[in-house]
Amino acid sequence: MKRVIVDYAKLTTDILDLLVERYPDGYDYGDIISFKNANGDTIKAVEVRTEDTVYLVKISSRLEQTMEDYAEDESSFDDVDFNEDIDETLADDLDI
Repeated sequence: MKRVIVDYAKLTTDILDLLVERYPDGYDYGDIISFKNANGDTIKAVEVRTEDTVYLVKISSRLEQTMEDYAEDESSFDDVDFNEDIDETLADDLDI
């Protein structure tokens, strides 16, 4: 299974759909995964899965607001291209 870390700025509408479906009322402390990246920085993320990929979506206040806005009005995101240069950093390279 592929593991991908996704930053707020590189979210796709597909990943937003998964986030809103998995966390319709938002996520809480128990949903947060903390780990250190290769640089030793602590990363906090929430997990969503597809059949072949585990996405760790980095947490930020902008992520929470985007999830809320997206859940309220999905059509407003149709014109936004989140697919530009998605950075697929594999979590396998990290010390989880």
